[in-house]
Amino acid sequence: MTMRDTDRALVQAATAVAKLRCRGDNHTVAAAARTADGRVFTGVNVYHFTGGPCAELVVIGAAATQGAGELETIVAVGDRGRGVIPPCGRCRQVLREYFPSIRVIVGPMDALRVVGIDDLLPETYVWADHQIEPTPGPVPTPRPAD
Repeated sequence: MTMRDTDRALVQAATAVAKLRCRGDNHTVAAAARTADGRVFTGVNVYHFTGGPCAELVVIGAAATQGAGELETIVAVGDRGRGVIPPCGRCRQVLREYFPSIRVIVGPMDALRVVGIDDLLPETYVWADHQIEPTPGPVPTPRPAD
């Protein structure tokens, strides 16, 4: 997919948040996502030794609190000038399930490109597709009241 001017602006938005808000060990990645109507949402990861949400997941929550529908494009940027970083496996799975047609900006700053989430997570696991249908058993006979 071709990088659009709006994609470059999204990278700039995430980079600005990373420079402004990622100033320590608690927040090391910023993300920005755009909806089809052009609204942009940003967020930072919440690092903790027990785990914590990645910046992409924070952006999904921020967009949801503002009533955003479908996210169209997302990008994550590392702190201290690390540039664009691809989403981790958990984020890829969540992005694929919530927004199956989302575009993801990846690659080095001098060769950024846009890919579909399916390109980053081929042969994805879909929980609902792997659930066993309950097997019909005998129907319990109602007992008469005593």
